[in-house]
Amino acid sequence: MSGVTLRKVKTDEAEMRLDRWFKRNCPEFTFGQVQKMLRGGQIRVDGKRAKAGQNLEPGQEIRVPPAPVMSGGGLGPWQKGGQYDQAAGGEYAKSGPARSNASEEDLQALKDSVIFYDEVVLAINKPAGLAVQGGTNTALHVDGMLDALKLDSKERPKLVHRLDKDTSGVLLLARSASAANALTKAFKDKSTRKLYWAIVSGAPDQREGLIDAPLAKHGSKGSEKMVIDEKEGKSAQTVYRQLARAGRRAAWLALSPLTGRTHQLRAHCQAMGCPILGDGKYGGAQAFRDGLSNQMHLHARAIDFPHPVTGHRVIIEAPVPEHFRETFKALNFDPKTATKFVTPEIHREKEVKPKPKEKPSRLRRK
Repeated sequence: MSGVTLRKVKTDEAEMRLDRWFKRNCPEFTFGQVQKMLRGGQIRVDGKRAKAGQNLEPGQEIRVPPAPVMSGGGLGPWQKGGQYDQAAGGEYAKSGPARSNASEEDLQALKDSVIFYDEVVLAINKPAGLAVQGGTNTALHVDGMLDALKLDSKERPKLVHRLDKDTSGVLLLARSASAANALTKAFKDKSTRKLYWAIVSGAPDQREGLIDAPLAKHGSKGSEKMVIDEKEGKSAQTVYRQLARAGRRAAWLALSPLTGRTHQLRAHCQAMGCPILGDGKYGGAQAFRDGLSNQMHLHARAIDFPHPVTGHRVIIEAPVPEHFRETFKALNFDPKTATKFVTPEIHREKEVKPKPKEKPSRLRRK
C-alpha cells in the first residue's frame, strides 16, 4: 500500500507502550485513529496484530500506515515517497486533528493547574470532567493541549499515566523522552505510590483493610463496567483506611490501589457496599445523598515516585476541588487532615494469590 512504512524500535524506546510510541514518533495520528487502525490490523508489530498497551522491544519492526488525510486534503507531514517529515510534522501537529478543540480560556486553565515542575517532571491538578486522552465524542482533553504545558521547554510534555475523566487530582507528566521511560518503568515495577481520597455513600464495616476482589469487564458496548468476577477477573487489590465518617450517611476514605485495573477504586468501593458519592455508574441511586454535591468524589490526592534523574523520592500533593470542600463542610470533616499514604509496607509487597481450594476473601482485615 502506498505510504506504508516499516520503522525499527530504537534502544531508548525499550518497554515503551505501542500507543506512546506512536504519540512520540507519529504525532499526526490522533489517539482515536491509532486505536481504530490497531483494531483493523493496519498497525502491526513484526508482522503481527498488536494492542495499544503492548510493550516494545528494541529492533522490533512497526508497520505504520499512511497518515490520515487532512480535512482540506493533502498528505500533511508525509512526503510522496511515504517518508515522514519531522519538521513538517511538528507544524502539522500544532494545527492538525491531533489537537483538541481548546479555547484560550481552556489553555490558560490548564497552565494554571500546574502544581509542580522541574527540568524533567511536571504535574497538574487535573479538574474533574476533563479527559486525559481523546476518544469518541471527546473534543477537549489534556493530551490535545500539551503544547500549553511546554512552559520553559521546547519539548512537548508526555503522558505517563492516566486518570478517569471524572477523577480530579495529580497527573504526572514527563518533560523528556528519558524521563518518560524512567517514569513508565517506575509505574510498571510499582516503585510509585498513589493516594486517593474518596467520600463514599455509607461506610465500610471495618475502619481499614485490603480489598482483594478480581475484576472483569461485563456488559454490552457503551454500557460496560467492571464487576467482581472470581473466575475470569484479573487480580485487583486496594488498601483503604477510613479517615472520618458521618454516621451511616457517608465516610471519607484514603485509598491506595496495589494494582491498576480500569475503574478499580470505583468497583471496589461498590463491592464494600459504599459506592463513591456521585458515582451513579457503579452505585446507582445509592451514590447520591440529599444536600450533597452530585459530582463524583474521587480525588488523586498525592503521588510518591522516584525522581527520573536523582532517584530521590518525590511526593506531590493536589488540593481538593471545590465540590469536595463543600462536602467536607456539610459533613463536618476536617479538610486539614494530614496526607498519609496507606500502609506503604503492604504497597511494596507482591500480590498474594489465594491458596488452592480456598475461597478468596474479598475483604481482608489487617
